[in-house]
Amino acid sequence: MAEQSPLEAFRAVLAGTARAMAHEPELELSFTTETPSASLKQIRVPMPSRALPAAQIAEARGVADGFALRQRHHDATLHNRAAPADPSARAVFDAVEQARVEALGARAMPGVQRNLATALEMRLRTDPLTRARTRTEVPLASALGLIVRERLTGETSPAIAETGLALVRDWIEEKAAADLDALGLALDDQGAFARLATRLLEDLELVEAQPEPTEPEEAGEDEGEQDQAEQQSDEGDDETGGQSDAQMDARAEASDSAEQQTDSREQEAGEFEGDGEEGGEGEDGVQPARPNRPPSDTPGFLDYKAYTTRFDEIVGADELCDEDELTRLRAYLDQQLVHLQGAVTKLANRLQRRLMAQQNRSWDFDQEEGLLDAARLARVIVAPGHSLSYKIERDMDFRDATVTLLIDNSGSMRGRPISIAAISADILARTLERCGVKVEILGFTTRAWKGGQSRDAWLQAGRPPAPGRLNDLRHIVYKRADEPYRRARKQLGLMMREGLLKENIDGEALLWAHSRLIARPEERRILMVISDGAPVDDSTLSVNSGSYLEKHLRQVIGWIQDRSPVELIAIGIGHDVTRYYARAVTIMDAEQLGGTMVEQLASLFEAA
Repeated sequence: MAEQSPLEAFRAVLAGTARAMAHEPELELSFTTETPSASLKQIRVPMPSRALPAAQIAEARGVADGFALRQRHHDATLHNRAAPADPSARAVFDAVEQARVEALGARAMPGVQRNLATALEMRLRTDPLTRARTRTEVPLASALGLIVRERLTGETSPAIAETGLALVRDWIEEKAAADLDALGLALDDQGAFARLATRLLEDLELVEAQPEPTEPEEAGEDEGEQDQAEQQSDEGDDETGGQSDAQMDARAEASDSAEQQTDSREQEAGEFEGDGEEGGEGEDGVQPARPNRPPSDTPGFLDYKAYTTRFDEIVGADELCDEDELTRLRAYLDQQLVHLQGAVTKLANRLQRRLMAQQNRSWDFDQEEGLLDAARLARVIVAPGHSLSYKIERDMDFRDATVTLLIDNSGSMRGRPISIAAISADILARTLERCGVKVEILGFTTRAWKGGQSRDAWLQAGRPPAPGRLNDLRHIVYKRADEPYRRARKQLGLMMREGLLKENIDGEALLWAHSRLIARPEERRILMVISDGAPVDDSTLSVNSGSYLEKHLRQVIGWIQDRSPVELIAIGIGHDVTRYYARAVTIMDAEQLGGTMVEQLASLFEAA
């Protein structure tokens, strides 16, 4: 028998510990370079390097302990029954429950307490909480999870989170101090704890207070009637632009219904199958969709560099997974956002009418000849000899345009934000294509967490100082500008793939999207960036200054805004991007994204 490697021996010990802690003899544990996850009786934890450094060992143990404690102390059915429907409130509810199950282990086992603390500190390094500058930027789920953890375990929160917590701590304590104190009394009773957590959400005004037991059914009927009336009203408002949308949606749904029915169960069962698969994907055979601009056409930022670009890739979405998986992921995306799609489609109809109105025609009034102006009929009767009672139709000079949507594919976008970004981009692409506006949809992330082959090459070279960017870029083309919407529709489902979303290096992504856009022949070029945070890459920031990536992003934005013909606009999700971009808006809820994208594009075209 071959001798077991130290890494495999550590995995075996970790798996045995997790089984014992979870009271589940069939629990399996494996390492992953992707996002840690748990599914049924399978958990995946961060893979340490071969040298097994102490910090990475503790992180892997902490993640494994957290999953094992959840397996032992958490009832998913009870949790889902008590959880609120609102996404923001649900995130807080989930974070508070996770604090409960981890507190049960931390209070009983000091070693587990240390492991969980290490894993928490590592996780907070990429949390928006640590970068918040104002109270509105603080993610409440992260903040309340930490504050509840303090109450249940007596431990202080990591220093990296104190600045962000200070922005909301007084407000939370003022609103819900009694609720926080009560949570510790129900630590061993998940049902009672869930009821107290719901009261906490009510006092923080994240959910409405529960009505009397006899009221929900009646309220639901009233709301249903009101929604139906509003829907009929909206349909009446949109009758001029909505018919083609409805026909197109019907055809798409008819063609995809069979795929959705057969693949929905596969998606539920295989939601975590993506973990570990992408580690073997290389850049072999991957070519850019369009050649980059010559180096002389791009800015030279002398204080920023990449250690190596050998392992970077520009890849089409259809090259990262096979056709069957793309079909399944697209069906999953459609199922998740069936209600939101209708709302964004109505907004897109209004955008279409605005654009078509600009392209179609306008009138010159008070002419001596032409068509009789109906508004001047009274004058014709009173003064039939008056000659200026006609109008002439003239064509509008509508400049041809192309729009690039650059979507942050980082790990913090996981869940509702990336789903809404995908469906909003999908609907905008269809709408703008109808209006003769070309659309390109791009995404940016990295190929690995905490560095990849670039970092390995740097380590093998003896860790030379000031290496610059130390991760492998992955730039994804979801839809090319000249590609018809119907061909790219399925590819947007890739954003739902588990393990795709990693780090974000915004500056280089912005330059890449800009280089593709500047090569377009259209007269007007618009670049819209959708992101939920500042650039973050642990491997790069650990060996360069803490503002290395952010400074580069500011330089790139400044260069595009000052010297490029490309019109740049940004939408920040839960993160203030107005401190980077001159033309930007910030939304605090991902549900607002579709409407904000439509309104921002409409304002740009109307200003032309």
